[in-house]
Amino acid sequence: MKYVKTALILAAICAVAAVVLATLNMVTEPAIEKYEEQKVISALESVSNGMDIGEMKAVDDGYVTYMYPLSKNGKTSGYILGLSSIGYGGELGIIASFDTDGLVMNAILVSDSETPGVGKKAEAKGYMDKFIGTGSASNPVPTSKSMLSDVDAAAVSGATITFTGITKALSAGSAFVRSL
Repeated sequence: MKYVKTALILAAICAVAAVVLATLNMVTEPAIEKYEEQKVISALESVSNGMDIGEMKAVDDGYVTYMYPLSKNGKTSGYILGLSSIGYGGELGIIASFDTDGLVMNAILVSDSETPGVGKKAEAKGYMDKFIGTGSASNPVPTSKSMLSDVDAAAVSGATITFTGITKALSAGSAFVRSL
């Protein structure tokens, strides 16, 4: 009888905890969704270089998951691409803008699970600057540290897998835009 009483008490505690957690999830889920949506909108505005952002189009082309056309004075001037790649800690989510020739205009790492202090450097302001203006045959996206200046190579030191994931995604994004 002692064990039955203990089991009933534990079951009641579990039931109460489950109800509390479900209620908490219902209350916080809309706020979390709104935060994530605002984070994406902010990133889109950040990489748009002041151009008008068109309607999103889903894409299933390897690294490219979606695209937004960019226009200036009613003329298509580039694209924002949602890019997905793999880093040391798992999936990398990148939002990048490209001109119509496939040159990188701007990029932001919006989601990752990289190692703090090493791979997380890719989130820092200025990290993606080394890619701006790259993506042409004469100036390709740097895919190895030997293609970088000494300062930029030092910035990616210790985070080669993160760097490689980002460069593969940006290279694929550049090729995708050139193919449009």
